[in-house]
Amino acid sequence: MSLAKNDLKPILKVIYEKLLKDFQKTEGFELMVSHFGEFSQDLVNSLSEGSEYSMLNKGAKKSLTKRMFSVLIEGLQNLRLHGERDNSGRQIGHLLITEKKGTYFVSIGNVCKISSKKGLETLLEKLNAMSNQDVKDYFMMVLSNGIMSDKGGAGLGFITIKLKSESKLIYSFEPLNDNLCYFSIHISLLP
Repeated sequence: MSLAKNDLKPILKVIYEKLLKDFQKTEGFELMVSHFGEFSQDLVNSLSEGSEYSMLNKGAKKSLTKRMFSVLIEGLQNLRLHGERDNSGRQIGHLLITEKKGTYFVSIGNVCKISSKKGLETLLEKLNAMSNQDVKDYFMMVLSNGIMSDKGGAGLGFITIKLKSESKLIYSFEPLNDNLCYFSIHISLLP
């Protein structure tokens, strides 16, 4: 598929609409948040705080609400810090949050370089294979070693998401062109 960086928004919208449709077709799920487009720091703050407020109003436990807040902050900051930009400087991604019987489901996605795919898959598979205690130990090891990527991250965001969600991290990569793909991660937060 030949797709220039400045032509990404239409194909990304198709990917987002498919994800949204998949989320909406599951019976009994309530769609709480749906956003496709750019994510300013103010929007990240607003979405995180709004979700926290909404969960507390629905009667979610404070501990679950705090876990959700951490997942959102880490996931959306990852999008803002590591998502690729198009030729117009736009950094397009998505956020979906649904709830069913006290369990919350989060989907976050952004454009990334295909060259990043293998490293992301390796990290996410490693985290998925670990027990909660192993993830905690790994977090402390990475934190103390201070190993950083070329964009300033050490994978701590994904490690934190894994710690706070206490569930498998489901992910996918949708090819966009020879250099870029759309990375989506799906997280469940059980009560």
